[in-house]
Amino acid sequence: MLLALRLLLLMTALCWHAGASATQIVRYPAPESEVDRRHDYPRELLQLALSKTKTDYRVEYSSIRMNQEREVLELEAGKNVEVSSIPSSAEREARLLPIRIPVNKGLLGWRIGLVRQGEQNLFAKVKTLKDLDGVRIAQGFEWPDTRILESNGIKVISGATYQGLFKMLVAGRFDYFPRSVLEIWSELDANPSLEVEPRVALHYFYDAYFFVNKNNTTLAEDIRQGLEAAIADGSFDKLFQQHWGDRLRRARLAERTVIELRNPLLTPETPSNRPELWYDQKRGR
Repeated sequence: MLLALRLLLLMTALCWHAGASATQIVRYPAPESEVDRRHDYPRELLQLALSKTKTDYRVEYSSIRMNQEREVLELEAGKNVEVSSIPSSAEREARLLPIRIPVNKGLLGWRIGLVRQGEQNLFAKVKTLKDLDGVRIAQGFEWPDTRILESNGIKVISGATYQGLFKMLVAGRFDYFPRSVLEIWSELDANPSLEVEPRVALHYFYDAYFFVNKNNTTLAEDIRQGLEAAIADGSFDKLFQQHWGDRLRRARLAERTVIELRNPLLTPETPSNRPELWYDQKRGR
């Protein structure tokens, strides 16, 4: 009897230990295409944040490729993905549970443009927002950036898919494709018939958050605590510079004409009172 009791206690302890140490899989949306590298950095940042929690998490790509709105729908339904880095808007913050720490330190709001080769001079005289009148500009149909640009009086041509927008630019359907300083260099490599316009930058206060399903409060809190820990110990900035330092220097933001735009999509909860969360182009960090 005593031996059987001891065996039972040992098995119970082993089962508890195995359950406590089991790796928890967190699914992150797969890129839209084989050449889409936009998810590399946020996925690594997510894994960094979760590595600083007590739970053993592993981040894996989902088996389904999806655009931004599909990501929102899947998170809202609690299917196929547990977390994604998505540009914020009041609607998305209402439908999902945001972790309000800017994933890219606000760099989604720093935009420089792709143009067709040989057409850089189209923007030589652009100095103000008014000077953009007549310039054909495009964004994704469901992207919050489209609403931001339109709210500033910019006429926007909408594209249905991410890859399709590059084809539309090459085909002459529009002239200027504003892209984040984080995204544009990889996109240029993938589209060698295009060039980066060297003189102008658009800027608005904007970024992506990690979003989860509204009911997934434990994961949300773990991500928040992990990000705060990474900010405090410098590992957030280290990863950020590893990915984006060279690209930011290449963008030469300080040398460009900056056209400031207002962002009507910001919510009152935006952590604009925490300067350590936002990139300062003058300090380079």
